[in-house]
Amino acid sequence: MNEFGLPHVAAAALGYLLGSIPFGLVLTKLAGLGDIRNIGSGNIGATNVLRTGRKDLALATLLLDGGKGAIAVLIARLVSEDLTVMAGGAAILGHLFPVWLKFKGGKGVATTLGTLIAANWMVGIGACLVWLAAAVLFRYSSLSALAAVAAAPFIALWLGTVPQAWLAAFAAVLVWIRHHENIRRLLKGEEPKIGKKKEAPQG
Repeated sequence: MNEFGLPHVAAAALGYLLGSIPFGLVLTKLAGLGDIRNIGSGNIGATNVLRTGRKDLALATLLLDGGKGAIAVLIARLVSEDLTVMAGGAAILGHLFPVWLKFKGGKGVATTLGTLIAANWMVGIGACLVWLAAAVLFRYSSLSALAAVAAAPFIALWLGTVPQAWLAAFAAVLVWIRHHENIRRLLKGEEPKIGKKKEAPQG
């Protein structure tokens, strides 16, 4: 990787600003549903948007949260491949800790998957397939998300590059930290399964 400089700072800033756009909050407010942070878990991601009963808004949130990470990576790639990891990591940070919401954001799964797909589509799709397989086998959205991001660094080492593996590992650590409450419920057997309550890949 080239020496750290202004392009890296710009990529990080762009990634963070894109990642920090709280689409779940914006869409629900525009739809007249109030502040999504006052509903369900209080999270701004697609899972909590789904609790409003608006599947269309939940899907839009999922796609936009994934898309903002992908766009950050694709814009950075126009300058240099070296900048994609910086921009992607910053986008995930922006989603998790948006300055506009006092650093209280989503759980990062959709943004992580979107970022990985843009960085290396084989790695991103591989992680999505792990999510799908875990969801079919265990019926827990949160467990599927945790499995997908945990597998992503190893998929990146296999199908991608070392920098992409570091990006995936960075995202995995953050996503696991943000899922600490879900992990606690899983260990206690209190986490709702897919179908018992409406769920989607967590944002």
